[in-house]
Amino acid sequence: MKSICILIASTSALLASALVSAGQDNNTLTDAEKAAGWQLLFNGTNFDGWHNFRREGIRPGWQVINGTITCVNPRNAGDIVTSNQFDWFELQLDYNISPAGNSGIMFHVGNTGPAVWATGPEFQLEDNVLAEDPVRCGWLYALYQPPIDPKTGKTLDATKPVGEWNHVRLLVTPQKCEHDINGVEYFEYVLHSDDFNKRVAASKFSMMPGFAESDTGSIALQGDHGSIAFRNIKIRRVPAPPGNVRIVP
Repeated sequence: MKSICILIASTSALLASALVSAGQDNNTLTDAEKAAGWQLLFNGTNFDGWHNFRREGIRPGWQVINGTITCVNPRNAGDIVTSNQFDWFELQLDYNISPAGNSGIMFHVGNTGPAVWATGPEFQLEDNVLAEDPVRCGWLYALYQPPIDPKTGKTLDATKPVGEWNHVRLLVTPQKCEHDINGVEYFEYVLHSDDFNKRVAASKFSMMPGFAESDTGSIALQGDHGSIAFRNIKIRRVPAPPGNVRIVP
């Protein structure tokens, strides 16, 4: 137990030192972004608009540090979700992860499952060098992964090293979903398509009633697998095309 606490403290300290240099212009929107419909999900000073999954308030493992939402103690953090729900959207954010860190962004999260990942698909975040989970950063957990990079002969990986800020773009629309890391597109998929449904049926999520069934829900940030910091969390709603109505069983 003592060694675990020391490890948490050391990784949190390393992450905190990296956050000191966070710029003062973060967590703001330009006039052009406001006109385009972007809104901040984090104001840089407090947890307004967020709460822990299926409970009120924020557990102490999450803190606002130097304009970031930071998981400083994953043993007392849990996953946090937005108070607002979103259907079709474009989400962008920056993250800075600790050595061997593992986190994720879930979307269309409902309140019916035992955990955020029981209903919401996960955009995986992790340290691709030291994390034990074989599902790498930017993948749609257990469902989709990027192609082989011809330059390296390995699976495409556009992440920057631990201690540096990485930029995420997640597009979720009826026509397509897209995962980008640092401006590099990883892959696309279509929710509820035959291909998507076949992959779900062949995964562990087939045993989770309600997984990826809803076309609306909260955005979630995972906080139980390591220290991580987020900033510049912004979202833009994307109108559904006319007649795009789906009956959820």
